[in-house]
Amino acid sequence: MISRRLAGSTALVMLLSTPALAEVTPEQVWENWLAFANGSGQTVTTESVERDGDTLVVTGMTIAIDQEGVVGGGSIDEVRFRDNGDGTVEVTMSETYPFEMTFDPPEEDGDPTTLTMEIRQPGMVITASGDAAETAYDYTAPEMTVALTSIEGVEAEAVDVTAEIALTNLTGTYLMAAAEGEQSRLTSNFAADSLTLTAEGTDPDPSPAEGEGGPTGPSTLKLNLTMADLTGTGKGTFLDSMMMADMSAALKAGFASEGTFNSGALTYDMEITDATGLTKITGAGESNTLVFAMDATKLAYSGGATGFSMAMSAPTIPFPEMKLAYQEASFGFLMPVSVTEEPQDFSFLTRIVDLTVSDEIWAMFDPTNQLPRDPATLVIDTKGKAKLLVDIMDPAAVEAAGEAPPAELHALDITALQAKIAGAELTGNGALTFDNSDLVTYGGMPAPTGKVDLKLVGGNTLMDKLVAMGLLPEDQVMGFRMMLSMFANATGEDELTSTLEFKDGGFFANGQQLQ
Repeated sequence: MISRRLAGSTALVMLLSTPALAEVTPEQVWENWLAFANGSGQTVTTESVERDGDTLVVTGMTIAIDQEGVVGGGSIDEVRFRDNGDGTVEVTMSETYPFEMTFDPPEEDGDPTTLTMEIRQPGMVITASGDAAETAYDYTAPEMTVALTSIEGVEAEAVDVTAEIALTNLTGTYLMAAAEGEQSRLTSNFAADSLTLTAEGTDPDPSPAEGEGGPTGPSTLKLNLTMADLTGTGKGTFLDSMMMADMSAALKAGFASEGTFNSGALTYDMEITDATGLTKITGAGESNTLVFAMDATKLAYSGGATGFSMAMSAPTIPFPEMKLAYQEASFGFLMPVSVTEEPQDFSFLTRIVDLTVSDEIWAMFDPTNQLPRDPATLVIDTKGKAKLLVDIMDPAAVEAAGEAPPAELHALDITALQAKIAGAELTGNGALTFDNSDLVTYGGMPAPTGKVDLKLVGGNTLMDKLVAMGLLPEDQVMGFRMMLSMFANATGEDELTSTLEFKDGGFFANGQQLQ
């Protein structure tokens, strides 16, 4: 529900900011813009549409949307479609216009929340070119700003919040292909020198969380964020708004979308002032990236950041400043979304490399500096095959399935496993297949076949230090070591290896059958 609300709202903003579906004459541009709006579930009204020489002038234009729990509206005083005389059309519009969105309450007895914004785009020029089959839109804007001017609603009525996001030296292209039946295709790219976000807000009387005490009183928030060297791409096959209301049906009808987003240096700072005092958070990063894709066969999403650092000071922190940094962090997943006869690919990745925290945090549990404070790393990289048994995009099908498993696991590859902290490191890899016709041998789990190789370096030393520090009871560590001796072999100084294998309905550790 939320994703469809955002999709509809985003489409409206883009329609207001970058008119779409233009061809080679001003009238064709305007007529196709109306067709695009109607196909997206939007309503366009005007005060007048008149020719003035080589320019079609639209005045008093309003665009309204009412779908999927969002009611929105914007108005533009004037839009001009000028025939350049070379088969292209230049589109310009009023530099500033208002925009408003009202969201249905999350609960039936609640009140809606309304956001009022102002869009500023001085100097934006859009050039439409191409033909009836494919129309390209090249746009440039020295600056584009979206300013949140007010929030009204039952949960926001006492909160005074303003926010503004601005892009500088914005350029981009949209290539719109003519609709085929109920489908249309869109390819786009954009670039901007920088993005800035500023926000300020005041809550005159925040309440403590349920069950918690503490002082109450006015609180304020200030946020500043900058990003440099932004780029993005997108393409997809889109349907009209009525079909998009049912995501399962839309995917079967051909809806597909994919895109990328990248940025360079990032900086931010935030201040929160309340009855306890001032909390400050600052941070920076070298790069950021996001990638997404969705169609009838899959849903994929991934992202990452490099060179991240953060510092925080607050009255509730028992030392002047807390610091955290990492060299690289990333995540990703790929999963099937439709019921198929054959198993489909899936993957999962979580990765954080060279994570460090300030010495003050270490000192809270290691005041005598017994543990190595080397950077920590965690990597879990897996892929495999799975078959969905339920259409997860169809709420009715999910509800009808009840507590039955929604999918079957057919294969799992552990491409990389690494956990490194305080002088100890665990690594591993492996591959398993699963027999879903055998749910008896392993107590309801599909019977696996394959093996996993593991290696632990520095584990005994770490356990000895944790016992000496009083963080682990010695008898528990002794029991854990006894268990390790069943599964692992000593292959070097404080080095253990283990091969865990499933075959012929049995479980083996280093060749010794345990089941």
